[in-house]
Amino acid sequence: MDDNCARPEDRADSEERARAEDRAQDAESGASTGRPDRAGVITAAVALAACGALVLYGVLSPGGEQQKKKPQVPTASVTYEVTGTGTADITYQARSKSGKATVVKAAALPWSRTVPVPLGRSPIVSIVLGEQGGQARCAVAVRGQHLQSATASGGFGRATCTGTLPNASPSPDPADASAG
Repeated sequence: MDDNCARPEDRADSEERARAEDRAQDAESGASTGRPDRAGVITAAVALAACGALVLYGVLSPGGEQQKKKPQVPTASVTYEVTGTGTADITYQARSKSGKATVVKAAALPWSRTVPVPLGRSPIVSIVLGEQGGQARCAVAVRGQHLQSATASGGFGRATCTGTLPNASPSPDPADASAG
């Protein structure tokens, strides 16, 4: 019987058998079917996607370009000291991102803190006694050198101690030194 006259089902079966035989022969001979291996295609796609993600991360992340760090402002070591008995509300200046003073409510006396204060800022400590009053003394020292002291007494007595730090001078640019 001629293949052209065969029923469509028979023709499909014979074509499928022929393809299966071709694949079996190719497998035995080690020849390729000309189609890429599915696992290889998937591996290549995953690798390409990973590379693309890394490139996008590098472009979109803030660390993609070298970030210019803000120069650190030099500081001086400042010691705040409050002596007396009882408690006091203490407010003092220290290095902080916001630049705001630090407040300690009802601090037990005696109290002391050594903190870095940026050059150009004034070290300051102030005390406020409670309603019962009493007596307390504040003092400020910069790099171990006493600058000022003051005394508060009585109900809600107040005292403030302050000092002066030099301004932060910019460091000389090495390029300027070689230009002269």
